[in-house]
Amino acid sequence: MTVTVKEEQNRRRTDPEAIEGSTSRIRAVVGRVEPADEAASTIEQIRAVQKGMKKRDRRELIDAALTKYFRAELLKPYQAELIKLQQHIERTNRKAIILFDGRDASGKGGTIRRVVRYMNEKRYRVIALGKPTEIQRTELHMKRYIEHLPHAGEIVLFDRSWYNRALVEPVMGFCTKSQYKRFMDKVVGYEERMIEDKTTTLIKLYFSVSREEQALRFERRKNDPLRQWKLSEVDLQAQELWDEFTHMKYRLLKKTHTPATPWYIIRSDNKQLARLETIKLILNQIKYQGRSRTLDFTPNPDIVIRGDRELKIMQKQKRKLGKFIR
Repeated sequence: MTVTVKEEQNRRRTDPEAIEGSTSRIRAVVGRVEPADEAASTIEQIRAVQKGMKKRDRRELIDAALTKYFRAELLKPYQAELIKLQQHIERTNRKAIILFDGRDASGKGGTIRRVVRYMNEKRYRVIALGKPTEIQRTELHMKRYIEHLPHAGEIVLFDRSWYNRALVEPVMGFCTKSQYKRFMDKVVGYEERMIEDKTTTLIKLYFSVSREEQALRFERRKNDPLRQWKLSEVDLQAQELWDEFTHMKYRLLKKTHTPATPWYIIRSDNKQLARLETIKLILNQIKYQGRSRTLDFTPNPDIVIRGDRELKIMQKQKRKLGKFIR
């Protein structure tokens, strides 16, 4: 059964397991109350909101605040482990490269922010490259990414990586067929050379969101002035070109998932679970000293899926439904 955007929005307001955007819910509750004088102090404004709230508003506000609190607390023990991992990488002069690729509005940026939240900012970099310049278009595609690879003791996280050439660019017509083919033929070789020193770890993550969830997130971006900047030319066509992007994902996994350079698919309809499982996955990729013996590092197989398993899932969808789903 097809669920409309409005029906899904209504479900999210009542189903605790589906609740997203606690801050937005708090803002909505406060917005329903008669505002205090703008010149009033923060405490006076809080008192005015408390006085004007109805019983239902109070319950919703408490639910939203507690949801936000417990979500943050759930991540903190694993974020503490990331600090240990970062210290180990610095101490042993190792290098880590983490690629965050996938659908638009699939939660890549939010997950990156949770990964680096408490890390030493001097020992990691987040790279989010814009459109290539005219000069860069004449150079080797990988060059502008290679320039940002980590030094010894450093972690680099790419918010979209060189795999733009395999996903967005061919669908949107930003590269030629020969450029796409040349990239696909050579990229695994590039990656194998990156890790051949045995001190570099490469982690490739593909964030996979459902079509319905993506539509909801785009709707939120359109209506939220703090998120409207996220709407790009690609975003505006992502729903219409859904099947094309899905086909490119299949070709990507088929060609570039290898035992030495595997892909991990992150099911990200539930942002909180996606963030937690991504952190656990990163922690499982590199051995480090002081690892907690009480935390559960076991990956959730419904959220984290290796590329070869995802290929089988997609092939089954194709046989049964005549097309890929996501």
